[in-house]
Amino acid sequence: MSATPRPPLYRNLSYLGGAGAYAEEVWEVIKQGPLFGGFSRPEVDLLCQFMHCFAAPRDAVLLNEGEDGDYVLIVLSGKVAVRKQGPRSEAITIATAGPGSSLGEMSLVDGERRSASCVATEPVDFAVMTRADLNELMVAHPRLANKFLIKLLQILVERLRDTSVRMLFSQAVSMA
Repeated sequence: MSATPRPPLYRNLSYLGGAGAYAEEVWEVIKQGPLFGGFSRPEVDLLCQFMHCFAAPRDAVLLNEGEDGDYVLIVLSGKVAVRKQGPRSEAITIATAGPGSSLGEMSLVDGERRSASCVATEPVDFAVMTRADLNELMVAHPRLANKFLIKLLQILVERLRDTSVRMLFSQAVSMA
């Protein structure tokens, strides 16, 4: 049983239930991932009480660039293409995410529109934590919520640094 109700997301996908029912499977997938590295098994079990699991078929859109969002998803199985709309409205794959990857962190933090689309390139199972779930976690387990948010911010900063380096490299190549 989840500590939070089913979020009104992904009505067209299979809802698998609260992630607490899958804590063992979630632990095996995410324990080495960047978002949950450093979390103990009991901490992950608690976090699972504030997440929900879904299953998506190949080609399902999990996040849509430009849409509102207030949740993060964690890929548990399968692969997801991260795509940005190009200058001629074409979808450009900028990254691929697999088990243990998190997607949508920026919108969880700032509530702004999605900066990229995420599309399943094969069947995918994933867990979702909404801002409402995070707020419940903050009330029930503030230290754990703080640890989660710090890890989330570390991932965002790492991606920002990586993007900055790639931009500089791209500019240097175009000037040569």
